[in-house]
This record gives sequence, structure tokens and C-alpha cells, in this order.
Amino acid sequence: MPISSDAARVGSSGEAVYSACKGGILSFSKTLAREVARKGITVNVVCPGPTDTPILRGFLGEGEAGQKVYDALVRAIPMKRVGQPDDVPGIVAFLASDEAGFITGQVISVSGGLTMAG
Repeated sequence: MPISSDAARVGSSGEAVYSACKGGILSFSKTLAREVARKGITVNVVCPGPTDTPILRGFLGEGEAGQKVYDALVRAIPMKRVGQPDDVPGIVAFLASDEAGFITGQVISVSGGLTMAG
């Protein structure tokens, strides 16, 4: 189960290389899903949005300025919080289960609604 990022779907300021690499995972996975579907193999991608990790905190910066950016991020997320690491494993387990046996080539965002598909 590939894990990408919502940065691949919508871009992310200051993360051009990261976004491009994660976008490559999306394209590769969709192509692979088409190639192996006849064999009953599914390939889907999970894209976590902003998740409360040391990497996110490091990217936002420390002190008052970092807290302001964090608070603005929370305000932009419809569910009014950043993701937690525990928000991701459930969808991964579902997509790996037999219940998701007819789902392939999909990209699922786990972002609290920040990156709703239109």
C-alpha cells in the first residue's frame, strides 16, 4: 500500500521536490493498478494531510511564529485539527482487507477535509 501525501495532489509551498516525488508515487500506483487488476491485485494510495509529527513541527518552525502558522493551518482544516498518526492505519487496514477487494487505482486523502476532491 503506497503512502504518498496530499502535497502530491495540491502542492505545498517550499516543498517542490517533496511534492514532485509524492506525485510520482500517485502516477506509478495508478499505472500499476491498471497493469495488475486482471490478476486480482489492488493498488491504492493513502495521502495523509498535515499530521502532528516532529517533521511538521520542524517545517512550521518554533516559537510564536511557528504557533501562528500552526493555528492558521488548524483554521484551514474543516475538522479544525491536524491529523494524528493514529488517523492513518485504519484506512490502510481497510484497503488491504478483502472488504476493499473491488477498489483499485484510488487515492484516499486523510486530511480532515483540507483537500476535498471536487
